[in-house]
Amino acid sequence: MSDARPAPGAEMVFQWSKWDGSPHWRHECVYLGSDDWGDWVGQPTGWHSARPGAAFDAATPNVTLIPRQPDYALTVNRDHPKGMRVYIDLGWDIGWSDDPLLAVGIDMDLDVVRVIGERGTWVDDRDEWAEHSARFGYPADVMTRLEDLALDLEHRVRAQTAPFDDATADVWLDRLDALRLAPRARA
Repeated sequence: MSDARPAPGAEMVFQWSKWDGSPHWRHECVYLGSDDWGDWVGQPTGWHSARPGAAFDAATPNVTLIPRQPDYALTVNRDHPKGMRVYIDLGWDIGWSDDPLLAVGIDMDLDVVRVIGERGTWVDDRDEWAEHSARFGYPADVMTRLEDLALDLEHRVRAQTAPFDDATADVWLDRLDALRLAPRARA
C-alpha cells in the first residue's frame, strides 16, 4: 500500500474486489483529507457506484473513512431516504494503491449498519459471509479476526464513540458540501 494521497478536492475512485480478485463495487469519489482516524473520501449526491449486475447514483451525500487499520471502511450518509446513517464494510487490505487516485480493498461480506429509527444497529450479511467463506475458502484466522471485529464495531457504533459518532463524520460531510460538486451526467 502506498503513502501517496491525492490533493483535497481531487476526484478519485474507491474500487472493491472480492477475495478471488473478481471486481466488486466501484465508487466515484473525491478526496477530502485526513484526521487522526485516517483518510476521508466523499461521494456527492448523484455520483455513481457500480458493480457487476448493479449500479446506483448516490441519493444523498456520503463520506467514507479509510482508517489506518486496513480491515474496514466506515461510510456515513447525510439524510439518507431510508434512514441509513452508518454502513461499515468489513474488508481486507483496504488502503491506497500505487495510484494516489485509487483506493482499494477486498470486500469480506460482513457489514455493520445503523439506521435512524427502531431497527437501530446490527451486523448484516451473515448469510453472504457463510456462503462466500465456503466458496472462496477464507482462512480460519481471517474469519475469526473479522467476526470478532464485526461484533466490536457493532458495539462501538451503538455507543457512538468516535469516529462512529455523528460529530466526527459531520465535519467531513460539511467539507464535502462546501465543494458544491454537481451530480454527474450519465451517457
